[in-house]
Amino acid sequence: MKVILAAVPGAGKTTTLQIFSKMKPDVKIVNFGDYMMKIAREEFGIENRDDMRKKLSLEDYRFVQIKAAEEIARISGNVIIDTHLAIRMERGYYPGMPKEVVSKLKPDIIVLLEFDPKVILERRRKDLSIKGRKITEIGTIAERREREIENEEDIELHQQMNRYFAAVAANEVQATVKIINLRRVPQTRPFEHAELGAKLLASIFE
Repeated sequence: MKVILAAVPGAGKTTTLQIFSKMKPDVKIVNFGDYMMKIAREEFGIENRDDMRKKLSLEDYRFVQIKAAEEIARISGNVIIDTHLAIRMERGYYPGMPKEVVSKLKPDIIVLLEFDPKVILERRRKDLSIKGRKITEIGTIAERREREIENEEDIELHQQMNRYFAAVAANEVQATVKIINLRRVPQTRPFEHAELGAKLLASIFE
């Protein structure tokens, strides 16, 4: 089975996947952005992910997306593709899984992780406060990430755009869309959302 997992930046997707990998060690997790970064560095001399969005022309960006999809498509077995569906660029939102890309990956399910925008904003601020890398109390790795501090309305719009792009991508390959919506789920302890998200994600492979 091939699953695409997406969320807005800073939502907690990376932490959720770290917990998931302990529950389902047989499922391969690949980061679409890592593949894109490798290709962008080799082909265009790009040094960081932000520069992919800011310095590459749309034509070159599409080229990098397609090359990354071709490499990932060759991975067999149960796979989760960690990616973004709506990419916030200078000129608006760009599809992370356009037709040419999703048709190569051929996912069975597209999963969206969603949270209260206020919670996401808090997580982004926390990411900016981290110095270096550290091991959290539940054994996951936390490291400083450069995050855009949007307002809550912008974050919610981004989550809605993810839904629109997920529906379009799913229609291209006849995949299903699963939304793990934790907006109204209170978090009574640290990482509770990530643990719940990981359990719900693991249930897909059972």
